[in-house]
Order: sequence, then C-alpha cells, then structure tokens
Amino acid sequence: MIQIALDAMGGDNSPQFEVQGAVLAAQELQIAVTLVGDRKQIEQELKKYPIDGLSINIVHASQTISMRESLTVALRKKDSSIRVATNLVRKGQASGIVSAGNTGACLATAKLILGALDTVDRPALAALLPTAKERPALLLDVGANVDCKANQLFQFAVMGESFARLILGISKPRVGLLSIGEEEIKGNELTKEVFQLLQTAPLNFMGNIEGRDVFKGSVDVIVCDGFIGNVALKVSEGLSEMITTLLKKDLSTYLSSQIGALLSRRAFQDFMTRVDYSEYGGAPLLGVRGAVIICHGHSTPKAIKNAIRVAVEFCANRVNERIEKEINTHSS
Repeated sequence: MIQIALDAMGGDNSPQFEVQGAVLAAQELQIAVTLVGDRKQIEQELKKYPIDGLSINIVHASQTISMRESLTVALRKKDSSIRVATNLVRKGQASGIVSAGNTGACLATAKLILGALDTVDRPALAALLPTAKERPALLLDVGANVDCKANQLFQFAVMGESFARLILGISKPRVGLLSIGEEEIKGNELTKEVFQLLQTAPLNFMGNIEGRDVFKGSVDVIVCDGFIGNVALKVSEGLSEMITTLLKKDLSTYLSSQIGALLSRRAFQDFMTRVDYSEYGGAPLLGVRGAVIICHGHSTPKAIKNAIRVAVEFCANRVNERIEKEINTHSS
C-alpha cells in the first residue's frame, strides 16, 4: 500500500481541512496516510470521523511554519511538520508528501532533504491551468527557479511531458515554449536557445506560444522560467477571481425569472468546476527524489484529497524513474 505523508499543519485551515482531506483520500483511494503535526490537535480532529479500518496514522511534529516566515527562519525549525514529513520520504517510510504550507519552505526543504534526481539540474514546480478544451495545461516552472539556463528549461519540458503523459493520460503531449511571439526569432536569448534544443528533441514540440494562448488548450505543456511562470500564474489567479466576482454580481443583478436563474446557475456551476483549483489538487515539484505536491494555503478538504491522489498516481506510475530515463535518452 502506498504511504503518503501529509503536512497537517501547513494550510490556512489546518489541521481541520488536512484531516478531513486525509480521511476522504483513505476512504476513496484505499491508501495509507500519515498525518504529520501536533498530535493532540490531529487526534481531536480525527474523532469527528469514522476511521475504523482506514490506514491513517500520526507522526508528531512540535513546530509549524507560518506563511509569513522567512526562509532562513523556516529552515532552522528542525521539527517542523513539513520537515518531519519530508524526512519520512527520505527514510523510505513514505513515498510522497503533500503540503499546503509555505511554498518557499516546502521547495527549500524538499531540495535540501530529498535532493534532485541525478539527471536533473534543478527541480521545477508545475501548475495545472484550466483551458478552453476539456483538459488542463501544465505550466512549468511557476516559481522554483527565477533564473534559468537553456538546458534547464529543456529538462523542464521533458519532465512536464512525462507528467502529462503518465498522470494526465495524454498519449502524445504537445509542448509549447512561452515567449513574446510565435515566430522562431521572437523572444530573448534564452528562449531562442531553448527553441533550438526543443526543435531537435524527440518531443511533440509545437513551437513558441504567446501569453494569450495559455488558456486556449492548443498545447498541453507550457515551458518557461520560474519568474515568468510565477507572474503568469498569479495573473491567472487574479483574473479568475475577478471573473468569478463579476459573474456572481451580474447574475444576482440581472436575473429576472426563476427559469433564467436556474439555467444561469447551472452554467455558472459548470464554469466554477472548470476553473476550480481543487479539482487539480496541487502543484507537483518535478525532479526531486520522491513525490512532492504543494497545495494552495487555502486548500479545501477536496483539494487535499486530490493532491494526495496525484501523489499516489505519481508513485504508482514511477514518474521519477521515467523522467531520469527520458532525460538521459533526450540528452544523448
């Protein structure tokens, strides 16, 4: 049985939402979950649920890391829930880790404790974005590496392609390079160099895509450095929140009939499902030893459950082994 370590103290609503998400995952996925954090608080939350027969256990951690703590302070906490959970993966007592905690602390701890795969220069944080098509697009890197070299972006493309194929079930993922124009000559020196590497690689490379193409669904994997990716991600989140707010306001203002209200409400719910981050779980950190899934701080129990599901699928499909093999193949 696959064992996933869950940082129970990292999110905005911890440990309540983490515990509920863990229970949902153990029930629906038939897997083992280790809740890491303050034992008394976790035990108190677990009393709310019928957990007999479920494989849920607790590992105590005496410290937590807040969202506002500096990376220096966070890394000094040797008994923090995120560090204890990550150490479980390093020791082989868990196959993967899920956390809705401080993203910087999660990234730094994973890199420090687990380390990168032998074939990977730098791990990359990936995010799933909704598109106009039926399936989402994978954007990476979204913040793990602000400055990158061409070969590192090439590795991001290989890792993203592997994840899209093995976890998203896309037989031949289309890879695009985020730039300021579709033409090969457009972009800065970095993107031009990466373009040449991807063009000659055995990937389904579709060329450059512009920012306006991100949500069209014309590609499945979008490659960029962490600076551009993080800006794109935050702009996307802000736009989604703005559209949702305006839709709610307009629907409540202009609907005049019960039938119209019912039809519009259904359409609105369909829209919300398409853009709901909880459907995708969390962002995988690709290129480290073990499955590492980082969630929003305000992740709901559903989002926690789905993040655990992604971690389980990551382990079951041996994504890291495939990444190492394919980077070796593509680099030779």
